[in-house]
Formats: sequence, C-alpha cells, structure tokens
Amino acid sequence: MRTMKRPVLSISRLAGRFTSSARVLPSFLIVGAQRCGTTSLYRALAQHPLLLKPVLHKGVHYFDVGYDRPMAWYQAHFPLRAGAALLAHRYGGRAHAFESSPYYLFHPLAGERIAADLPGVKLIVLVRDPVARASSAHAHELARGFESESHFESALELEAERLAGAEESLRVSPFAEHHSHRHHAYVARGRYADQLDRLEPLFGRDRLLVLDSHRFFAEPETAYDRVLEFLTVPHLGYPAFERHNGRPLPRPVPRVLEQALRDHFEPYDARLTRWLGGEPSWRR
Repeated sequence: MRTMKRPVLSISRLAGRFTSSARVLPSFLIVGAQRCGTTSLYRALAQHPLLLKPVLHKGVHYFDVGYDRPMAWYQAHFPLRAGAALLAHRYGGRAHAFESSPYYLFHPLAGERIAADLPGVKLIVLVRDPVARASSAHAHELARGFESESHFESALELEAERLAGAEESLRVSPFAEHHSHRHHAYVARGRYADQLDRLEPLFGRDRLLVLDSHRFFAEPETAYDRVLEFLTVPHLGYPAFERHNGRPLPRPVPRVLEQALRDHFEPYDARLTRWLGGEPSWRR
C-alpha cells in the first residue's frame, strides 16, 4: 500500500504546483500544541462543508521545516478557488481553508513567517496539562523511533543539554532542522505562555483563540461553537467528535517527578488565565 501511495502523492503534489495560483490559502491554522488534541479538533472541523482541509494531509509543516520551498509549493496543498466559491454559494458563507501543524507554536521562526505570508490569518491553540502532555509526547516520540531513552525520567534529564542553543541555531540557519528541538522538548513545549507571548505582538489578541483541550474533550460542542464564532462561520450542525492519536504511557509517571513538574509549570499555567478566561482545568 505504501509503495502505491507515494507515487500518487507525488503526482498530486505536481498537479497542485501547476495550479497553485488558482488555489486558496488558509485563513486559519491550528498551530499546536503537540499532543493536545490538535488532530481531534482538525478532524471535527474538517466535517464542516465550509472548512476546507489540505488536499493531501493534515499538516503541511511549511512555516517550520519546509520554508526553503516556494510559496507556490505551500499553496498547492489547498483546494481550488472555484470549488471554494461553489461551496460558499451553496452554504451561504465564506469557505475557509486551514491546516494543522503543531510544531508551528514552538518553532522560533514560524510565527514571524506566518504573519508575513498570511496577513489576517487566525490561529487556534490547544493547551493541555503540561505534565500529561510531556509524558504523552515522550511515549509518542519513543513509539515513532525519534527517542532513544525508554524512561521518561532519563529523557527529561537530557532535555536541557539536547536543546542547548537550539533556538539560536535555528535563527542563524533558518532553513535547518534541529532534531531535539522538534522531538525532545518535553518540558519546554509545555511552557505555553511563553509561546503565546511570542505570537501576540505578531497577530494581536483578537486573532488568537486558545482552548483548554480537557474542556474540549469533556464538552466538545461548546468548544466547537467557540471556534465557529471565532471564525465567523455559520453553524450547520455538529460533527462526530472522536479522539484521535491517543497513546497509552509505557509506565506511569512517578509521583515525586510529577509533583516536581507541576511545581515547575505553576507560574506558566497561571499566565494562561487571561488566554483561557479562567484557571486551566488541570489546576482546579
């Protein structure tokens, strides 16, 4: 199946490049955070007829690891304007293209690139208990073969060393990739407030929507309503809400380590209050 799928994807990308100027660009992006329900929200939104997902796959990863390619390469991933216009006429509202690449939130250059290339774009961010996010990310990277340390504690001990100078390196060599910055930032990615503070001057508060993923899974209809209101998209009924990409932990996080992490994240979590309109659910 994989050997057949690759040529099909290559042909689709080539066709997209030839027609890129006739395609829409995204009007909103799900930018993160990783392991916070981005796939579940993406698939729920993609069921709305006026919310148009990429033609080939969920995350294009242009503004983080693909920025050495031309803008036409990025635009080739999205639907044709003619099709979007037909949908807008049928459903009585503007059609919005979007994608979901959860590394955008953490990459030091992605926000600046998005702001420059997609003026007026809106961003959606999901946040989760950062302790649970960190352990989930470790299990995820371990299963995908990007992590060599099977014990969560050992990976955390190595994190500072692995990430040392990573942001500076990415700024000096903007088209480079940094393996550990992308795959081993278990604690650093959970400092959500720092990442939101970096985006706010670029986009303004009104173009950023931050959702508590625990509340999204507990009351998906409420979160879905908020997203449609944020995007000014007509409500056409609720989609099927499902959890995607869940992964069990190989072993529970030791209580002493969990408490140490919770103490570390406390000031960062407190700064989320103004984004969420209240205390994060995991702090209640």
